Amino acid sequence: MRARFPDNDCPAALAGAAPVTITSGKRRVVKFRWACDKKLRNALIDFADDSRNASPWAAKVYAQALARTGRHPHAVRILARAWIRVIWRLWQDGVAYDPAKHRGAVRLLAA
Repeated sequence: MRARFPDNDCPAALAGAAPVTITSGKRRVVKFRWACDKKLRNALIDFADDSRNASPWAAKVYAQALARTGRHPHAVRILARAWIRVIWRLWQDGVAYDPAKHRGAVRLLAA
């Protein structure tokens, strides 16, 4: 099963957390990914949205994304993409999540 997802972009695309880039000649457009596993996307978005209340790291990622985009749904998708990177690495290493080993959370606490 892990061979199906060689990098963290694959589960992000499956979950609809990665945007779609369409290029044609000199034109480049980035759009919302409609073709995905809707149940997985809903679960991941719900998890990411709830994680803002429990994790200072997630709250910071969300706040920065909201400041850039100005839209809650887009900011939550950005946070979900960040969580996918963490979850994918944990899955590849076969370990449980430990905030003390999460570099982003550790950097936030040190500041």
